[in-house]
Amino acid sequence: MKVAGFTFIKNAVVNDYSIVEAISSILPICDEFIVAVGKSEDGTRELIEGIDSPKIKIIDTIWEENLREGGAVFASETNKAFANISKDIDWAFYIQGDECVHENDLPEILKQMNDNLNNQEVEGLLFKYNHFYGSYDYTAESRRWYRREIRIVRRNLNVNSYRDAQGFRIDGRKINVKLIDAFINHYGWVKPPHGLVKKGLNFNTFYNPDAVVREVPVTATFDYGNADKLIHFKGTHPAVMAARIEKVNWKFSIDPTKTKNNDSFRIKFLLKIYKLTGIRIGEYKNYKLIK
Repeated sequence: MKVAGFTFIKNAVVNDYSIVEAISSILPICDEFIVAVGKSEDGTRELIEGIDSPKIKIIDTIWEENLREGGAVFASETNKAFANISKDIDWAFYIQGDECVHENDLPEILKQMNDNLNNQEVEGLLFKYNHFYGSYDYTAESRRWYRREIRIVRRNLNVNSYRDAQGFRIDGRKINVKLIDAFINHYGWVKPPHGLVKKGLNFNTFYNPDAVVREVPVTATFDYGNADKLIHFKGTHPAVMAARIEKVNWKFSIDPTKTKNNDSFRIKFLLKIYKLTGIRIGEYKNYKLIK
């Protein structure tokens, strides 16, 4: 069995993406790793080269300006990386620049790829998610956020990144996947307040062609109101994240017990059902779950 990792990145330094940690977290179980590096002015390519692994193959790309709507450029860059994976690869393991896998999950991930290698009904593997929020001490839940997503797909299928690169499809249809007992740790919301404001403005340019990025003062505040529930994280973080966590220089002072009061009655009702039953009515699922 052969496994390839793949990802895309641009301006990782200026936007403080944990791309080195993301790649390093799954590199041990990969035979090769394709990184589509968009033209950057901040040393992003050198950052990837600094990982210094013979498994890594860098693909230099130019982000297409005409895809600055709905995040389509993210899917395009993901597809470029996937297209450069060697043809003899069995499984392709996708990870984004703000995600990371715990080393304790790697044996189970390998096992699932091995166990399902010859089961052609399984076209991909579905991961659970930890969405860290505000700091490395809390995860957040919201019925409006994805709690599972595809991160491993078969190389030999006509797989394409879907919409803004959150998931994948095959010839436009949903992928048949198996849910595995492994997590993707998502750290995109772990930034100081001014960093989150900057991230939001930057991301908006890839969803709204008319959006403009402006300077964000260090004193800027951020409304952490888009999470329904904060949970104190009692587990451990991936070892590759240790140095980054040690450098935290801001205080996350949001009260995790504070109840939001600005949601509609419908949202509050659906949230109540989710809290009581664990069922998310109307949950968006970009996959077909099989057993």
